[in-house]
Amino acid sequence: MSITLRQLSYFLALADARSFGGAAEKVHISQPALSMQIRELEAALNVALVERLPRGLHLTREGRELETRARRILAEISELEAAARRKALTGRLNLGVIPTVAPYLLPRALPNLRADDLTRDLRIREARTDDLMADLHSGRLDAVVVADLAYGSDLSATSLFEDRFLLAGSERRISAASAGMEALRPATLDPDQLLLLDEGHCLADQALEVCGLDRKRLRLDLGAASLSTLCGLVGQGVGLTFLPEIAVATESAAVPGIALRRFAEPEPSRRIVLVRRVTSDGEGWFARLAEILAEAGAALMNAARRAGV
Repeated sequence: MSITLRQLSYFLALADARSFGGAAEKVHISQPALSMQIRELEAALNVALVERLPRGLHLTREGRELETRARRILAEISELEAAARRKALTGRLNLGVIPTVAPYLLPRALPNLRADDLTRDLRIREARTDDLMADLHSGRLDAVVVADLAYGSDLSATSLFEDRFLLAGSERRISAASAGMEALRPATLDPDQLLLLDEGHCLADQALEVCGLDRKRLRLDLGAASLSTLCGLVGQGVGLTFLPEIAVATESAAVPGIALRRFAEPEPSRRIVLVRRVTSDGEGWFARLAEILAEAGAALMNAARRAGV
């Protein structure tokens, strides 16, 4: 019995989910069908790959070894497919973007991307950093736009722009938060007033870091899923939040009651970068993609400053 790439992909889904139900949902097949594929894979290798437990499962020693090999095999297959796509006239480019960047940067950048190469089939995935990086490593994405983080030697990153954080809230809330201060700084904010995105969003982690806080100190932790939700709340006087500069134009227009204040120098910020695998063929498309995205980011920040923010 031969081992198939499909079996390897199902096994990796199981390794990630640590449950047959979760893995089956991830790969969009029934749980019995997934179980059968894993049993056939075990039979082909003549080893047990998982320890089935009442609550979840563990990989066996052989299962852990197969996980490492399978990730490498599927990444190389995806790399081969991606290289072939990019060389074709209608080559597909799979790009991932974090949710606190995508709604603001992409509408500005997409017209230039289309005009630059009308033959390219651009596919966008919006997801959290951990998911995007996993898809980049596996070869499902060609490049990702994320906030700067520590990278291994297997990745190549180019800086797009520095995105500063502003304090957002109602005029009354912001005035109260800055009363008596010579300079507005993140560390001086009352943590009871802060609203942040749900755990797992890198922007929430960055906001906590600049304030020197952990999430347990937040009294009003709504765990919102989007910046638009947070802006709608703080515009109505429910707390304060951090708003990236690239989001200012969009959210200010959508929430008339929102007020914004800049922090004193050095302003808290995040660096937005474009990342690809070192082994991928970035010739031609990567530098041009970075240029277009950087131009769009600069335009958004200039618009915020022209508006007097």
